[in-house]
Amino acid sequence: MALFGDQVFDFVIVGGGSAGCVAASRLTERSSNTVLLLEIGEDFQPGSEPPEIRDSFAGTAHSNPRFTWPGFGAFFAPRPGNAPDNRERLRYAQGRVIGGGSSVNGMISNRGLPSDYDGWAAAGAAGWAWDDVLPFFRKLETDLDYDGPLHGKDGPMKLLRTPEAQWPGFTRAMMKAVEEEGWRNIRDQNAAFGDGFFPVAIANIDDKRISAATAYLGAVVRQRPNLTILGETGVERILFEGLRATGVRAHRRGESFDIRAREVLVSSGAMRSPVLLLRSGIGPAAEIAQHGIAVVADRPGVGKNLMEHPGVNFGATMKKAARMPPALRKPLIAGLRWSSNVETCPPGDMYLIPMNKAVWHDVGSQLGIIMMWINRSHSTGEVRLASADWRADPIVDFDMCSDWRDMERLKIGTRLMFKLQAKPVLREAVHEIFPVSYSKRARKYQVYNRSNEIQTWIGARLMDASGPARRWIVDNLISEGPTIADLMADETVLESWIRATVYGHYHASCSNRMGTADDRFAVTDPSARVYGVAGLRVCDASLMVTVPCANTNIPTIMVGEKVAATILAEQKTA
Repeated sequence: MALFGDQVFDFVIVGGGSAGCVAASRLTERSSNTVLLLEIGEDFQPGSEPPEIRDSFAGTAHSNPRFTWPGFGAFFAPRPGNAPDNRERLRYAQGRVIGGGSSVNGMISNRGLPSDYDGWAAAGAAGWAWDDVLPFFRKLETDLDYDGPLHGKDGPMKLLRTPEAQWPGFTRAMMKAVEEEGWRNIRDQNAAFGDGFFPVAIANIDDKRISAATAYLGAVVRQRPNLTILGETGVERILFEGLRATGVRAHRRGESFDIRAREVLVSSGAMRSPVLLLRSGIGPAAEIAQHGIAVVADRPGVGKNLMEHPGVNFGATMKKAARMPPALRKPLIAGLRWSSNVETCPPGDMYLIPMNKAVWHDVGSQLGIIMMWINRSHSTGEVRLASADWRADPIVDFDMCSDWRDMERLKIGTRLMFKLQAKPVLREAVHEIFPVSYSKRARKYQVYNRSNEIQTWIGARLMDASGPARRWIVDNLISEGPTIADLMADETVLESWIRATVYGHYHASCSNRMGTADDRFAVTDPSARVYGVAGLRVCDASLMVTVPCANTNIPTIMVGEKVAATILAEQKTA
């Protein structure tokens, strides 16, 4: 099959996620550039997106196998050292649809801290310091609440916050408890960089999700004759002539075909981008050779340095008055950023956010979650090939808490949750609070399907009708593990619970990090070019140097903006 015949695109972008959508949009603003965007999931014309995608409650898409990689999971707990590795591989939802993670995530839109990006520059990513990236943060956004030199007013991503008067009872009680503990309301986390709580900015307008696809690939952009978007198309490998990338081998609906390009942009995310490089012969030579793949460039950093935001959660059964009202669909409304003061850890390295609805179903509507994570982790994991077969999922191991500073900070954060959960203002809003130890049954009920909908409808009515029934459902179907009293009484029990329940927040990054030419473990240069080859760049969260103190969607969109601007500037001077 020769879908495009002898056509040579200026750019083939592999992956229509947060950064890929941006790059496709910006590169085709120059009419002389021909761009092909390939997305393995479904593509939707503007206005035809399924209601689950546009829903303000992210769980309807995030838990739906139609829009995520089916069966995909990862290891989160720290590796056991010399002992047998009996860790459980847990589901890790990743967007598999146009817009990628931005089509299934919680829509939280924060940038992180200036120190994040200054740290990138100091580590070898020249041109990525705060003053360098701020113009692109401003370019991508229209902030409907704040103006000034740190904000944008005409960008594609429209952001707003839920006014405090509309906060549901559980969120309001949590933030009051935080205030009683000594923190102030800093109002705008994207412009005030100290410790404090705030309403979170959300990419959501008219109670509908704003994804990178809806923002950057609207009807007008899609009408450009120099842009082609092809959904349901997987990429097996990058094609090379010598050390120059010349295109990709793609698969669509049972057919395979080669596509020619002057430059390939890999925008498949922190899990899939390193795997595509590995399958194409770029990465640690010994690992690649084990799978019978010819080595094109020996780059030992490909798939390494994988980072996330490790965290643990408390759950709460909310009283009726504290639950989300039917008119409100956004469950993540206000959060707290604070500093652990642990040695070598930067200010603002901790994060806590209440979720006013835990899961998409009826039982989830009665459950609040107190999510706490490390905003700037030190532990790193890796992404490895499981097979040379392009359809095989990678092996993903986050190895969380392998650095002592992360374990220490999770204990500090858990002790804060001990204090907050005991405050009368919070206790007035809930029946009970418990440590979350996600059981297999609880994870099964998270999947979006009709059977779970019916069973949880029945369970929710039992929980409202009877206190003993509510406690039985929590203890037997939701959380199996130690109580808060157990954790408070025994440090060993606390550490064991953290190791067993530590989990990520869908902020995978840094697995193809930028760096200097003399850094063997750097995968790309600061212009996103892959070292050792020509005609190939990475454009997504995988090239981040360290995970920022932020949910990663807006920083990833910033990466797309900056890489596209770099390419356009190079063309202008060529």
